[in-house]
Amino acid sequence: MGLETNAATSVVGAPLRESWTRVLSQDALAFIADLTRTFRPELNALLTERRTRQDARRAGARLDFLPETASIRAAAWQVAPIPRPLMKRVVEITGPVDRKMVINALNSGADVFMADFEDATSPTFANLVDGQLNLMDAVRRTLTYADAATGKEYRLGESPAVLLARPRGLHLPEKHVLVDGEPVPGALFDFGLYVFHNARELLARGFGPWFYLPKLEHWLEARWWDQVFCAAERRLGLGHGSIKATVLIETLPAAFQMDEILHALKDHVVGLNCGRWDYIFSFIKCHRHDAGAVLPDRGQVTMEQPFLRAYTQLLVKTCHRRGAFAMGGMAAQIPIKHDAAANERALERVRADKTREVNDGHDGTWVAHPALVPIARAVFAAKMTGDHQLGVLRDDVHVTAADLLAIPTGTRTEAGLRANLRIGVQYLEAWLRGSGCVPLEHLMEDAATAEISRTQIWQQLHWNAPLADGRPVDRAFVKRLLAEELAAIAHALGPERFTAGRFAQARALFSDLCFAETLPDFLTLAAYDALDAPHANAS
Repeated sequence: MGLETNAATSVVGAPLRESWTRVLSQDALAFIADLTRTFRPELNALLTERRTRQDARRAGARLDFLPETASIRAAAWQVAPIPRPLMKRVVEITGPVDRKMVINALNSGADVFMADFEDATSPTFANLVDGQLNLMDAVRRTLTYADAATGKEYRLGESPAVLLARPRGLHLPEKHVLVDGEPVPGALFDFGLYVFHNARELLARGFGPWFYLPKLEHWLEARWWDQVFCAAERRLGLGHGSIKATVLIETLPAAFQMDEILHALKDHVVGLNCGRWDYIFSFIKCHRHDAGAVLPDRGQVTMEQPFLRAYTQLLVKTCHRRGAFAMGGMAAQIPIKHDAAANERALERVRADKTREVNDGHDGTWVAHPALVPIARAVFAAKMTGDHQLGVLRDDVHVTAADLLAIPTGTRTEAGLRANLRIGVQYLEAWLRGSGCVPLEHLMEDAATAEISRTQIWQQLHWNAPLADGRPVDRAFVKRLLAEELAAIAHALGPERFTAGRFAQARALFSDLCFAETLPDFLTLAAYDALDAPHANAS
């Protein structure tokens, strides 16, 4: 049955489990409803402004640093002091919010664990509510897990990583919870439940309600979050500035507004992060109307490409000028078992990536697997004498709009196209089954990397961009390759496992996204209705 709070504040349109009453309490849902009524109208306006700016780019407008905020960029100011537990963030690990993975991540030896309700979590209602329960237990150090298959028990160690939570992006709804007949923004649902249940407990333990904010496209969106933080602090009786956030710079428009984003969140922000995979995805979206901006194979769009070098170095310079941390990007590699040589080659790529980051002045970095924590830490320890590099100001960095907009060079191959098809469909199939973090071909794939795969295919089809050998990329060619790749997947899995999955649905959805006349903005938004449907309507 569903649940409706007093005074019709909100309606939960999903079957409820007894254990969820800790999370979906009357008071917590009333808090969500209050935030929603206050901030949903402006959020809707901000999302409309995103579409308006995209229309302007289609008409020929080019991204640039904003003239109306030049005074913010020129002025001398810094963000509020960073809390002591966040002053050492050399290695951060990220992952979904299921119980076993939360324990393993907190015990990984990383300094910080970002519990991800966004790209690494398929937003089934069970995943989201169970994830909140898991974090409540993690905050209180009572989190345990017993593996029914192996009998192994998991529990938190003595010194777990500092916990940060990433709510969903501003564009994603939570269709199972309605306020005044409309879905609650997923960002407010995730943020609201976590801060309501955990803020006081975290502060009492010497930590705080700390977050990562994804996919911002404009400093006004950062200001919106700042207003949400202030309202939550007032309503929960928290001191001003108790809530802290690190903002992922993972959209191309945000790279032109890093100063402004920090300034808008000045009392609540502690740093910026280079969300490299979503940034590449955003680069493709922002150039969707440019036939000359079709990217090479995904494997060739490395951090050595000039547009990515410009963005990451500008982030370090901007953050350190403002007293904020500059966090490096994700190493998506995972251990390669039964092939020592291939595994060492993968680890050497991680070392090279982290060496570049520490030499550029980053204060820490991300990894996707616990096995990479000691490797990343050793690379940073060899260069960095303290807990961070806030004193590395990078006055040598001078980045122009042209630098940020430089089209990456390379080739497009059949192997690269096949990889995009194979990875995209397999990821979407797993996502539809409720898994948002999927190991594929020795990399940890999440929604951001799947977005690169499907938008690259769309670019090639939309602009009839040939392969390096001159062969055209048209619908018939892509359909043939997709059929061949799916046949290979079916052979590898076996007919029973393949048929039991959701490959037919994933194939249809992925094909629709790739063949669409107009590029859909988000794979996860287009596929969301295919997840668990609401079982009740608001009255």
